[in-house]
Amino acid sequence: MFTGIVSNVGLIRRSDVSGPDLKLVVDAGEACRGEVGIGDSVSVDGVCLTVTGIEGQDLSFDVSQETLARTLLASKLPNDIVNVELALLPTTRMGGHIVTGHVDGIGRLEGVKKIGASTRLQFAVPPDLSRFVAEKGSVCVDGVSLTVNSVEGNSFEVNIVPHTAQVTTAKTYEPGRRVHLEVDIIARYLARLLNTGLVAPDMDE
Repeated sequence: MFTGIVSNVGLIRRSDVSGPDLKLVVDAGEACRGEVGIGDSVSVDGVCLTVTGIEGQDLSFDVSQETLARTLLASKLPNDIVNVELALLPTTRMGGHIVTGHVDGIGRLEGVKKIGASTRLQFAVPPDLSRFVAEKGSVCVDGVSLTVNSVEGNSFEVNIVPHTAQVTTAKTYEPGRRVHLEVDIIARYLARLLNTGLVAPDMDE
C-alpha cells in the first residue's frame, strides 16, 4: 500500500527481457538505501513491484507478463527517470490517498498550461475509467497522488505545484506522453457494490 507521495526520482539501470518476463534494475536513489529488503514492495511509476535483488541503491524487480501487458514498463529504457515510493508504514503520515500500485489503465497528456508558478495538466482517460474520476477527488498519475481540478467527458485536469514538479517526473511531461493511471479505490469498490445491487443507489427506497 502507498500514499502517492513520491520518495524520489529513480533511474532505470537495466531492462532485460527474459522470455515473456522482464528483469528491471532501478537506481532507487540514496533515500532508499538501507530502507528496503528482499521481498519488499516498491512503487515504480505507480506500479507495485517486489524487490528481488539489492546492490547498493540499485533494486532489481522481476516484472511478469501480466504487469507488462497493463503498464508501460516494457518501454522503459536505461537512463529513463521514474517515480519511486516505498511501501506505507503504520507510522507514515497519510499525505496523499490510498494507492495500491495496481495500474487501472493508460492515460495520455493532452495539454500543459502554466498558471503562475504552477502547471495545469490535462489528461485523456480511457472511457471505462472516466466514471471513477471526480472533481476534487483523487487520482494517481505515474505513482503521484493528485487532486482532480475538473472533469469533462473522458478527460480531467490536475494542478502541479513547483515542489511536486521538482521531486517527480512531472517536470519532463510534454503533450502526447502516456502515463499510468490508478483511480481512487473507494470509488471503484463503491461502483462495484452499486452494480451488483448490494447497495441501493437511493437509500430512501
